[in-house]
Amino acid sequence: MTGTAADMGILGRFQRAAPDALLALIGLHAADPRPAKIDVGVGVYRDTAGATPVFAAVKQAEALLLAGQDSKAYLGAEGDGLFTERLAAIVFGADLAGAPGLAGLQTPGGTGALRAGAELLARSGGNRTIWVGTPTWANHVPLLEAAGLKVRTHPFFDAGRGDMDFDSMLAGLADVASGDILLLHGCCHNPTGVSFSDEQWLALADLCRLRGLLPFVDLAYQGLGDGLEADVSGLPLLLERVPEALIAYSCDKNFGLYRDRVGALWAWTPSRDTAEAVVSQLCAIARVNWSMPPDHGAAVVRLILSDEMLRDSWKAELDAMRERIAAIRRQLGASHPRLSPLARQKGMFAMLPLSATQVVDLRESHAIYMAPNGRINIAGLTEASASTFADVLVPYLELR
Repeated sequence: MTGTAADMGILGRFQRAAPDALLALIGLHAADPRPAKIDVGVGVYRDTAGATPVFAAVKQAEALLLAGQDSKAYLGAEGDGLFTERLAAIVFGADLAGAPGLAGLQTPGGTGALRAGAELLARSGGNRTIWVGTPTWANHVPLLEAAGLKVRTHPFFDAGRGDMDFDSMLAGLADVASGDILLLHGCCHNPTGVSFSDEQWLALADLCRLRGLLPFVDLAYQGLGDGLEADVSGLPLLLERVPEALIAYSCDKNFGLYRDRVGALWAWTPSRDTAEAVVSQLCAIARVNWSMPPDHGAAVVRLILSDEMLRDSWKAELDAMRERIAAIRRQLGASHPRLSPLARQKGMFAMLPLSATQVVDLRESHAIYMAPNGRINIAGLTEASASTFADVLVPYLELR
């Protein structure tokens, strides 16, 4: 049936949006009847049984909430202030967490934190440019552009070596201008699994200070690389040398609270007055986006971080997750020289030097599901499936 533009109305003018490639993998994997299929595409932690478990500490905190919570009234736009305060101590350490120029608010996941921060920067005046390394998390560029920022890219990863190319990164930032923003992954880079050394954090701090850049740190995997403290060792090196920064945080992975959407955004500023002004603007941004953040997951984190026994239980579970991921990395790295970089990398993700055609063939011929760009989720493997994965993968890598 055909009609004029007027006949189509407003909603009738839309066509189907292109499907998200990673989300499409979920359906493809679920429909695959082959019993030995391997899913290293979807970015959630899985244990040795292939499940995404709920932390015991989370279950205990939820029981406390069930017994003691006496209201479901709205939170303010800034969310649970005690959650943000307790979490800040984990992220920044006691000294920096108490700095007068640091202030934050709760957000719906790390994505909400990134979006609020990006909108704040876009509102700051001028046609703000944000520099993003390639490759990066698939949602970074569309999110930043949708918020009104101009995105420019710089080199970051040498796929052939499976390692960061820091010299090329610095060379690619030669054209930065004062007032630009630099997006940095706090640790366990998604999708490559590399992390900055302390020396590299110092170099980035000097670059930001000398060239007038504002660092925007995306910290989504604290505790899954080298440990809670080690994974944020670069933050004080950066913040003690720059006057301003934004830090977006996600509790999805390290608390296992994926569907509860728990995150935070902090502003690092020169003074308490500036910090309070910035947070007031962030609250205004929150108000027109999600109004009030959801309470449940943030309340769970607050309870865990406020109770010594729960906190210790959570840390022990997080340590076990980290060690399982590291063990699979070591196993893969020892299986073939082309996979040896995986043992040096950190966290859940790695990026393999595969073509899109090879990724499709691995799925169709061997029931191995991964992102089109070759990103894999290490936590999707077990000791047994990692051996199968490596045996199947090596011939593809030798063709490259």
